[in-house]
Amino acid sequence: MTAGTRAFRQFVLKMHSRCDLACDHCYVYRHADQSWRRRPQVVPDEVAAAMVARIAEHARAHPELPRVHVILHGGEPLLAGADRLARTAQDLRAALDGVCDLDLRMQTNGLLLDEATCRMLVRERINTGISLDGDRASNDRHRKRANGTGSYDAVVRAVRLLGSPEHRSAFAGLLCTIDVQNDPVAVYEALAALGPPRVDFLLPHATWDRPPPTDPAHPAAHARWLIAVHDRWTADGRPFPVRLFDSIEAGRDGRESFTEALGLGSPDLVVVETDGEIEQADWLKTAGPGAPATGFHVLRNSFDEAAAHPGFLAQGGGAETLSRQCRECSVVRICGGGLYGHRHRATNGFDNPSVYCEDLFRLIGHVLNAPRPARRTHTLTAHGFDSLAAGDGDTAALRALTDAEASVRRMLLTALCARYPGPEASALAHLDRQWPRQTARTVRHPYLGTWAVRGIEGRLPTAAVRQRLGEIALAAALRAGIELSVDLPEETDQAHLPGIGHLTFPADTPGPVALRAHAGALLVAARPDEPPRPLTEAADHGYVWRPVRRLATREFTVLVEDTDRHRDGFRGGPDGDDLPASPTPAPALDESEHTRWLSLFTEAAVHLRARNAGRGPGVRALFTACTPLRSTGPHGQVAADPHAFGALGVALPDTAVALAGLIVEGVQQMKFNALSDLFDLAGDDETKEGLRSAYLDRLPARAIPHDGLTAAGRRMAARLLG
Repeated sequence: MTAGTRAFRQFVLKMHSRCDLACDHCYVYRHADQSWRRRPQVVPDEVAAAMVARIAEHARAHPELPRVHVILHGGEPLLAGADRLARTAQDLRAALDGVCDLDLRMQTNGLLLDEATCRMLVRERINTGISLDGDRASNDRHRKRANGTGSYDAVVRAVRLLGSPEHRSAFAGLLCTIDVQNDPVAVYEALAALGPPRVDFLLPHATWDRPPPTDPAHPAAHARWLIAVHDRWTADGRPFPVRLFDSIEAGRDGRESFTEALGLGSPDLVVVETDGEIEQADWLKTAGPGAPATGFHVLRNSFDEAAAHPGFLAQGGGAETLSRQCRECSVVRICGGGLYGHRHRATNGFDNPSVYCEDLFRLIGHVLNAPRPARRTHTLTAHGFDSLAAGDGDTAALRALTDAEASVRRMLLTALCARYPGPEASALAHLDRQWPRQTARTVRHPYLGTWAVRGIEGRLPTAAVRQRLGEIALAAALRAGIELSVDLPEETDQAHLPGIGHLTFPADTPGPVALRAHAGALLVAARPDEPPRPLTEAADHGYVWRPVRRLATREFTVLVEDTDRHRDGFRGGPDGDDLPASPTPAPALDESEHTRWLSLFTEAAVHLRARNAGRGPGVRALFTACTPLRSTGPHGQVAADPHAFGALGVALPDTAVALAGLIVEGVQQMKFNALSDLFDLAGDDETKEGLRSAYLDRLPARAIPHDGLTAAGRRMAARLLG
């Protein structure tokens, strides 16, 4: 390889050269380079085979590459057909087996996504991003069909389908092209409401010869647009990664950028068109006809040969190759001159700052000077994953797992607040900004995860979602000791404050009930003209308050959640036993039953400490809430809700020894559910169930069907084998 070149890590494979949308800002069809017209619509089989072989050849020649990233692209890649995409994925994995890991992705407009295609994406582990420019008006301004109609409804349907629980492991995130005519906050809220794993905001492609529209009265419009999004994203607790903002902070901290639009890194991306031509990045099509071309072809040339092309070399010289204005700039280390294609001018090529220079300078300055998030973020490291994958988990790994699940819950909650705006969502956002510790404690309640997933999936009425948001805000306000009043829907007959208690209203309640937090106490008013009264007085009028009780032992302390309306998401017991498939929560415990539960749990804690000491840290760190289940016989039962991290459903056995064993098993279920939520472990349900059974010691690890495991799943299997 020529000195100064860098091995390619990212390979963009054009699977289809046409598109079923006619977006007017597309760099492929609406800019200077029109080479798409002469290319085959679908990649021929011999070219597809050569693409795969050349990538494997390149990876073998560069053992320093632990992983390659392959993006299936277009045009619209789904026009190539699901079978062709699946075959390419299978060929890539086979060719790279034993060479390096494969991160396989696809970018689509989503119009052709259906259930069968989503199942294929999950099975073949193709992480898929969808292009969406925000709310209906913002998206349909540019992303239109050939007949001029908008694409918003079809794209949102695709996003919700791919983001559903059964397909979410294949959902990579949303890509949004900026238009400063669109309201930045409305765009952000529309994207956030869909609960994306991440969002990428793109500056529209432009050059000095074709600059973006400007308004002298309002300079740096793109910076102002992005700053508005950044501030709202930060105020929301950063519910998902945003590649542009994260890259600026990475540059500040001396780390490599996550996007080629920023930073001084050498180019590591190469494109292969449907006819097999090897090209530079697509966005160079904005510079002029043939600008991305290299003259190389996968049927004749290796990627090492292509890497020595002057076009790639010109982009990799660091700050010294930038224009004089860039070299003298205070933020050059972070900006890197902006996207290479955005520097082009016909008179002097790329020896210019970005056409978005002022925007980038203002945006970077704003992000660098913004207060850093108050919340600490915890990353589950490779060591932590290995510790948990082996069935145990050290203290740091358990804490990181807990914080990661809390982040997932916060992301879901933020999406619900955006989807169901109102005084409840506004109150919760205000509390989160002013009293973050009390709000975070409230939001970690296990069954808020189950409720949030149901709300995101549209399985709850709007009134029920808004009531729950109000209940969460009230619980946080009570913990903070501040004033807050929440009006409940007229048709409701109960309220549940997570982690605090449950209030049942009398049947003859004269009107809608208002609940008020006042100096740490809960007050009730049944009519607008009625003064709020404390719970002791409300009880005289038929209101029944049940505070959440606790099972406090020397080994652990858990809430008894026997009234939460969303405590019914538990899954059944091990295969082959006679336990019901869906364990049923028991009614609320009376005083004598609670005494019995406390006695048996206290005794079980002694056995846990004596016989299962190695599992004690996991129980103490993760087991936070217990829901009584209906009795299943003398041996009892334990079950974990995959969305209610921290909660276990328990049907009491006859003995404390058996209960200690059930608690240990339940925490193992909880850990596996969390790892499955955070990592893609298997490509199909059967393989995942085999891995789960091995994790719970119901199946020898050597019996796991390895063919369907992902890289993370294989790593877990290896740790289970010891």
